[in-house]
Amino acid sequence: MKRRAAEAATCWGVYRETEHSPHREADDAGILEATGRRLEAEGFTVAYRTPGSVNGGDGALPTLAFSMCEGIPALEILSRWERRGVCVVNGARAVKQTHRERTIPLLEGRRIPMPESLVVDCAGALPAGAEADRLFSACWVKQATGHKTREGDVLFAADRAALAQALSRLRERGLPRAVVQRHVDGDLVKFYGVADPVAAAGETDLPPAWFKWFYPKEHPVAGHPFGTRALCDIACAAAAALDLEVWGGDAIVTPAGEILVIDINAWPSFALFRDEAAEHIAAHLAARVRRLARVAV
Repeated sequence: MKRRAAEAATCWGVYRETEHSPHREADDAGILEATGRRLEAEGFTVAYRTPGSVNGGDGALPTLAFSMCEGIPALEILSRWERRGVCVVNGARAVKQTHRERTIPLLEGRRIPMPESLVVDCAGALPAGAEADRLFSACWVKQATGHKTREGDVLFAADRAALAQALSRLRERGLPRAVVQRHVDGDLVKFYGVADPVAAAGETDLPPAWFKWFYPKEHPVAGHPFGTRALCDIACAAAAALDLEVWGGDAIVTPAGEILVIDINAWPSFALFRDEAAEHIAAHLAARVRRLARVAV
């Protein structure tokens, strides 16, 4: 069954748009192609597509699309592929849910610990009151859709005046909304994960197939103690809330050891762990395809 499923399956890797990860094109392509090579070693046929080359026509489609793209035009096409039976990882809906204005209510609904976050209109009046004043006294201003792609996408504000200036800068770039997130002192931790393929199929809640965390070298670390199992559980719950299968993110560990998720995204470049990550991602994708083949039989 393993070989027959592989021989029958064509897999397309879809690159990320350069505008969604400037200066990281080589890293993004590196993890996608490393994953593809491992799928080929398993007997799958692999080809690659740019986001601009995918289309929603009625031509032949792959069994699996493993995609890093984030732009709405490409995601809409991938959604149509999914409706035609293509297995897409990460699914188009999941990628859209990583847009911060969609992420916040989903994480809040699952009670994922995170700093207070508020979606605001870049051109509108800011909320008033003591609670808003506390939030605006030290906060991060982030675009509501997508993730950081260039300087100025994430700005720190220490008061209402600085916040208004940051919102004005985003508005000048044509961004209508922003997320204002409370600043939290602590150590920044980055994490990566690949879901269990059975859990990804929606049948059960299982621990991840792979999980890794590290301190980014560009940020000073105080070394606040925390539970690594708790970090894994929180990160995996956040990914599951967005229906992500291949994911990464950031958290803050406070001096008291509290873990707060501040961002989560679909299929990062895994630059520091490319070979290890590619092995696990490919195994996940292969298992998803073989599971589809068993269901079809």
